Amino acid sequence: MATVDITGEQFTETIQGNDIVLVDFWADWCRPCKMFAPNYAAVSEKHPDVFFAKVDTETEQQLSAEAGITSIPTLMAFREQVLVFSQPGAMSAPQLEQLVEAVKGLDMTEVHAQVAKAQAQAEAGESEQA
Repeated sequence: MATVDITGEQFTETIQGNDIVLVDFWADWCRPCKMFAPNYAAVSEKHPDVFFAKVDTETEQQLSAEAGITSIPTLMAFREQVLVFSQPGAMSAPQLEQLVEAVKGLDMTEVHAQVAKAQAQAEAGESEQA
């Protein structure tokens, strides 16, 4: 699957509508972003079961701010609507390939249990402060 440019309006539906989504936050003026782009495109072709999205931080400034992007390129990986990886910096094709395989290999039952536990702890902390 080739990479797909998405907007802020498409972001949520993209995450909800696909099992695994990688998102590359980039800008046209960013040299490391331009160096990373061919690796991202090449790995996307090897994994048709993964949605490879690209977000231009210049045109999608609100989405970039909401996602907490402070450095580009930043790569995020979502699996079953859960953010499982977020890291600034370019990756080599082998590093990106390793990340894709790691995301595919996650035990999502365990990940969802950890997310539920963290949410419960956060809610308990909020009610103690109230």
